[in-house]
Amino acid sequence: MFKKKPHFKPAAPLRSSERRRLADDIIREYGLEHLAAAPTNGDGETLAEEKDVARTRLRNALLPEDTQQARFSTTLGADGKEVGGTVYIGTPSTSAPTVQGSGLEQPQQHQRILWWSHQAHVYPTIYTLWSFPLLIPLLHTPAAVVAKMQGGADLMTPGLARGPPFPQGAGMGKVVAVAALERPSVPVVVGVCVRDVAGLGSVGGEKGRAVEGLHWVGDECWGWGKGWVGGLPERVGGWLEEEDKKQEGGDTVEGEKEGEEDKNGAAEPVEAGSNNEDNASADPPKELTQPELDATFRNAFLYGLHQQLITHPAHPTHGLVFPLSPSFVMANLIQPFLPASLPQQQLQMKKTSWKTLRKFVKALEKEGVVHGKDQGGSETVVVEVFWGAEAVVGFRPYGGVKGMGGGKGEKGSTTMEGVGVVAGAGDESIGQTLQVVNFYKPTSKLAAIFSGAGQSVPQQMYFTPPEVREIVTQYLETENLISPSNKRLVTLNPVLGNAVFDGTGRLDAEILAKGTVPRDALLERILASMSPYHAILRNPSSSSPPTAADIKPKPGPAPKVRITLETRAGNKTVTKVSGLEVFHVEPRRLAEELKKVCAGSAGVEPLVGASKKGDFLKHPTLTKDATNIQGRDSLGKVPSK
Repeated sequence: MFKKKPHFKPAAPLRSSERRRLADDIIREYGLEHLAAAPTNGDGETLAEEKDVARTRLRNALLPEDTQQARFSTTLGADGKEVGGTVYIGTPSTSAPTVQGSGLEQPQQHQRILWWSHQAHVYPTIYTLWSFPLLIPLLHTPAAVVAKMQGGADLMTPGLARGPPFPQGAGMGKVVAVAALERPSVPVVVGVCVRDVAGLGSVGGEKGRAVEGLHWVGDECWGWGKGWVGGLPERVGGWLEEEDKKQEGGDTVEGEKEGEEDKNGAAEPVEAGSNNEDNASADPPKELTQPELDATFRNAFLYGLHQQLITHPAHPTHGLVFPLSPSFVMANLIQPFLPASLPQQQLQMKKTSWKTLRKFVKALEKEGVVHGKDQGGSETVVVEVFWGAEAVVGFRPYGGVKGMGGGKGEKGSTTMEGVGVVAGAGDESIGQTLQVVNFYKPTSKLAAIFSGAGQSVPQQMYFTPPEVREIVTQYLETENLISPSNKRLVTLNPVLGNAVFDGTGRLDAEILAKGTVPRDALLERILASMSPYHAILRNPSSSSPPTAADIKPKPGPAPKVRITLETRAGNKTVTKVSGLEVFHVEPRRLAEELKKVCAGSAGVEPLVGASKKGDFLKHPTLTKDATNIQGRDSLGKVPSK
């Protein structure tokens, strides 16, 4: 489907409600309900609160919070049939809840296409399969056949290897992955079965197609964005259970079995733990006392706040959007920071002295850490965090926590994927491409011109300058106002005279008396009479100009980065830089870069007379270096339209 380069429309953020709905559709379509199951109490009952947390965690692993969507269109087949759909873009999860780890030593955390939908079906990309082993059945074929499939060929039945039997989920019309025999745990093709592969008793003598290839390593979907740097991984953990047991020493959580394949080939959750030899000799874990369990949950919450502080130091709320729901607090600020060495059965809120998250928030409110507010009579949301509280400021992080999604990390390490900014990740603003698009909204006085050109002007209609020029030209041609002797001159009629040259300009009286005006001057006056709007697109996926229907313009002209020189203390001159945040540049990181490049001091202070997010940078007089580094590394290319 992506052999030819598709036409991608500009990506737009996926609304939270749509993201939840899409994630639920994926969970149903691929049979992942068991992965959202929450622990039960002694009576076999599941708490609704922990069930919501488990489902939210699975949703976030499937579709991260930064997920964006973009429409695409392409052509298929020799007849050039046009097809289209939607791609969903986000940062791949490196600690998905399905298995213990992806096996990728250096995951490349950039935004990629994670899913795409076509004809009411949602398909995973290779990047998603590397994060979610056993999401779909895995078939195998020799590397020579894989090379043919990567050229657009389908997998024929005689090319199937390592079977029968084949995975039970590989039925007619089911989505499957294909890997080469040389790297049996690395999926490289995503396709759909065109026959019942699971029911094949033998491939000898069989004819016809088995799998229709839709997406593969090296196609346009794979290469979207920054692409994959380097060769393919030698192994992706979790796809081949038997090999994983040999290579990882059979790591399992005490009391749990290895994940078993369901009808779609998915696996039960497998948590990371100590090896079998350690389990054989170790004593059963000690039951935590209630004070110890209370301290564990309290420290986990403080760890969550500490992580937000260090990952979002310049943000006024340190990356949190208030109010915080109970499920968000549990899934993002508590669960990822619970000790991984403690049994999951003990780490339940109901076993603490508070019993519920509502009472837990009330207790923290008494300590002066947060401010909670009752909502709906049954739950309490967090409306404010007191970052200067002694418990928050004096907190010291500890090792061996779970990390987002309960993924496997090295012993004594902390896995922070999915919580704020990934620890140790580079600055995403480096190398980014920004596109500033200007829009104009007609006023009521200009409605007659747009209506005369056949354009209806609803309340929220925006036009780019080329579109305005085209509409004005169409109106002039319709009203026959272009001078026959000079195409650059326009004859004024009552509509143009009243709507455009209404006396606000110093030359209006002269133009009205003359009765003609240059076409370019007319266009400039019309644009000046319209309300300006703008949009800043980050790493646009297509070179075609976006429309207002694809993005939501903001009122006013496009902002600018302001660089000024200021003299202080006699002959000391500093350079002040402000207005970076709107271009997705983090001032503190730019300040650190300026220290290296400019070989001088740099700092970040609140901008006087502005909100907290309006920071500025200051350093000795190195204006040229400051401008160059912003254009080269941080602000990237900023085309304006």
